[in-house]
Amino acid sequence: MSRIRSSLGLLGFLAATFAVGAGGLAFAPELGGGTWYERLPKAPWNPPGWVFGPAWTALYTLMAVAAWLVWRARGSLRAASFPLSLYALQLVLNGLWTLLFFGQQMVVAALVDLVALLVAIAATLVAFWRVRPMAGALLFPYLLWVAFATTLNAYIASRL
Repeated sequence: MSRIRSSLGLLGFLAATFAVGAGGLAFAPELGGGTWYERLPKAPWNPPGWVFGPAWTALYTLMAVAAWLVWRARGSLRAASFPLSLYALQLVLNGLWTLLFFGQQMVVAALVDLVALLVAIAATLVAFWRVRPMAGALLFPYLLWVAFATTLNAYIASRL
C-alpha cells in the first residue's frame, strides 16, 4: 500500500469517526446551564463536564486509528468488510445515543442503546484483535469509557 493511500485512508477513518462526534454538536445547546440535562440527577461519580470533550477526542482518535490498522492489515475495505462493518455498527449506535439522550430526552431508550453499544464494541474489539492485536487493544479504553457512561446513564434512569 502506498504511503499516500495509507495517509488518505487514515484521514478518511478520522473524518468518519469524528463525524459521529460532530453530529452530537447539534445538541450542544442542551449542555448549557439551566437546561434539561443540568436538572437531571447525576451520579456522585459523574465527572465534571469539561472532561467529556478531551475524553471523546482521545477515544475517537484511538477508534479511527484502530479501524485504519485493520484496513491496512487486510489491504482493502472488501477484505476488511466484517470487522469494519462491526465498526460502522458501533459508530451508528454511538451516534444514536446522543440523539436519544439529548435530542429526544429518552433516558431509558438511551440506556438500552448503550447496552447494545457495549456488545457492539466488544464484538468489534474481538474482530479487530483477530486481524491485528494492536487494533483491538486500542479499543479497550473506548469499551471502558462506554461501560462507565452506562453507569452514569443507569443512575439517571433509576431516579426519573
